[in-house]
Formats: sequence, structure tokens, C-alpha cells
Amino acid sequence: MLPVIYSDEFLDHKTGSFHPEKPERLTAIATALKDAAFAQHIEWRLPTPPQKRSVISVLEQAHTRRYIKKVQEIALSGGGYLDGDTPVSARSYDVALLAVSAWLDGVDAVLETGKPAFVLARPPGHHAESDTGMGFCLFSNAAIAALYALQQPAINRVAILDWDVHHGNGTQEIVEKYSQIAYCSLHQYPCYPGTGHHTEHGFHQNVLNLPFPPGSDIEIYQPIFQNKVLPFLSSFQPDLLIVSAGYDANADDPLASINLQPQDYGLFTDYCLGITRKILFGLEGGYDFDTLSKSVVATIERCVA
Repeated sequence: MLPVIYSDEFLDHKTGSFHPEKPERLTAIATALKDAAFAQHIEWRLPTPPQKRSVISVLEQAHTRRYIKKVQEIALSGGGYLDGDTPVSARSYDVALLAVSAWLDGVDAVLETGKPAFVLARPPGHHAESDTGMGFCLFSNAAIAALYALQQPAINRVAILDWDVHHGNGTQEIVEKYSQIAYCSLHQYPCYPGTGHHTEHGFHQNVLNLPFPPGSDIEIYQPIFQNKVLPFLSSFQPDLLIVSAGYDANADDPLASINLQPQDYGLFTDYCLGITRKILFGLEGGYDFDTLSKSVVATIERCVA
């Protein structure tokens, strides 16, 4: 059984009718998974309520108290914006804490079983830096999960693979100073947020940025995956692999210009499973509901095969 950690409360982060990062992303994925041929192999789990675990103490390892308080205050005031792209509604702070808790639950699930888990949560996180949120992201879920994992017995090294079409500037900014965390990003360049140059290697040669030009497809991605991503991750020998699973590199996605297809994410998943079965997948971007849903199905299908 593959755990999928999900709650309807994630729908309560309201972004507005015309915002691409909307609640319907999750309902489309949930419907597709429940209709999938392997649906009986999914174990749906509710995330642990934040008040039942020390979410804030883990959050403070990645974000400043000033920033955390800012998000909370905007929500308490009824809502507002962190920047032009990043709304905070009245329940967004609570929902974002629940999303963080879900990612921590995902780490626990993988370490319990030695097998993959998928966190179906929002808001996404990989653009959120230590002292600011941006790009639809409030808290840096993948980075927080990695720092939490390092506190667990027998976890000495954590790798993060970010295949979202946008560079995870927040994840990199938070984790690059930790020698026990490696970060690898495949992203369109030039594209938002304009970071992720191939010359950036982190404080410990623990960062690998792989920019792709607009129009790139699987014929371009596959050799890069085989010749650069896999050697980088394999040589790091992670005790846990976290995948920032954004699906906005699909050809039909409205926010970028990469030409992947949903089945390509099944191939990426196979590559990851060849490194370790201790993989936590967590949702990041993906804004075309059909290809987003099909891509998540392709990912999980390879994990339960």
C-alpha cells in the first residue's frame, strides 16, 4: 500500500477564481487516483493536526520567526498578499501549517516502511525562502521535511530532487548550507523566478542546477537525467530522497514552455526508484488539471507496480 497524505482542509487556502494555484488542482488529482486501476493499492491518510506535533519548532529551522509571524498576521487580518502572485486567505496560515505537518508525516511513513509515500497538499513550498514567501508558496515544505528527516535515527543524508519547471529558489536558499542535504533542480531557464544558474554549487558542492531551454522535451531531459541527475544523487548516497514533484513542465501547462508528457514522469520515477525506494513525493506546481492528474497517476503507478 502506498500512503497518500491528504485532507479536504487543503482546499481552504483560497487564492481567488483566476489564480492558477487553486483548490481544484487537488480535487482533480484525488478523483484521478480514486479512479485509477491501482486505486486499491493506495492508503489515504489524514495529516497529523499541527497542534499534535511540534510543527512550529521544525518550521523555525527553515524560516525566521519574523516571517512566520507575518504570514500568521496577514491571515488573522482576513487575508492579503505576500507579493503580487502569493495570496494569503483567512485560513491560509493554518492550512500551510497542516501542509508542513503532512510532509513530516510523509517522512515518517517512508521511514516506517522503507517505501514511497505521496503528499497531496497545498500551498506548495519550493519558492518560499527563509524570510519571505513568493511564487504561490508560503512555507518551504521540502526543505523543512529534509531538516526534520535529519533529526531521525539512521538518517545522515537527504537528497532533494526538484523536477518542477521552475527553480526552487527557496529550497536551495535554505538547504545549500547543510552538507548533509543535496539539492538537484531541473527547470526551464529563462523562466520565473530567474534563479538556478548552472554555476551555483552550494556551500558544499551539494547543489546541481540543470537549466533547460524553452521547448525541451523528453529527448533532451532523458540523457541529462541519466548522465547528470542519477550520478549526482547516487554518489550522495541519500538515506531518504525527497522529490519536489511539480508537474508544470507538461506541454499543456499554461505557466511554462517545456514539452514533457504525463508518462515522462513515470520514467523519472523509475530512475528515482533505482536509487532508493525511500522516496517522499510532495506536490509542488502543475496547473493544467488533466495533465497534472495524469502525471501524478503515472508517478504513483510506478511506485505500486
